[in-house]
Amino acid sequence: MRIARFSIDGNVAFGAVEGDPAQPDTLAIDIIKGIPFAEFELSGTKVPLSKVRLLPPVLPSKVVAFGRNYAEHAAELGNEVPTAPFAFFKPSTSVIGTGDPVPYPPFSSELHHEAELAVVIGRMCREVPRDRVADVILGYTCANDLTARDVQRAENQWARAKGFDASCPLGPWVETGIDLETAADLAITCTVNGELRQAGRTSQMTHPIADLIVNISEAMTLLPGDVILTGTPAGVGPLNIGDEVAVSIEGIGTLTNKVIKRG
Repeated sequence: MRIARFSIDGNVAFGAVEGDPAQPDTLAIDIIKGIPFAEFELSGTKVPLSKVRLLPPVLPSKVVAFGRNYAEHAAELGNEVPTAPFAFFKPSTSVIGTGDPVPYPPFSSELHHEAELAVVIGRMCREVPRDRVADVILGYTCANDLTARDVQRAENQWARAKGFDASCPLGPWVETGIDLETAADLAITCTVNGELRQAGRTSQMTHPIADLIVNISEAMTLLPGDVILTGTPAGVGPLNIGDEVAVSIEGIGTLTNKVIKRG
């Protein structure tokens, strides 16, 4: 099931996206009674996808991101591959949805794209055993871990470089029909103005999804809607004002945002 969060006529709701993404005119949202983190029913009330505005599919209390989790990406920036998962945070205010603009951060002159698979947590959990990881996952979505690369190099921590407003586009929806085994080998790409920049597979992760969730849940409680970013394949590069950047993941969909001048 593809679960989207959307607004229509000033109202916000969750819904199940039905139809073929390859044929946008067939897509419609069946409004959910309740929330996707508990038992829910489909209302049967359907709205064409073209009539709604897609919002970030979840509003996480925290985004836990793992860096340098693809060896070729670590190498392209001259970094060592960490022997253990290497986590950092992006605040809830960094989250935007597909179609939302990305204002170029005024304190940077080197904004980079980073296409990533995002894991959405479905229930409150901590100290998750490896054999129970699949039980705490609601589904998966596309993410772009936007990074002020010059600031990242200049500062000893990454709060500003990776946590600025609009630095975490998520979407277009959460795909719940992918199991952990399938998620471990999905194609992931990033294009800028239609030009291919990144192309990899989630099987190239140094630390797989289960390792990441076990690692972070040892230290803190994860809440429903929290998001885990799993790292980016090689090919990261600069974005300029006016660029349209698209992250596509096999079996999920495409997240698209345009970089604009900050007003």
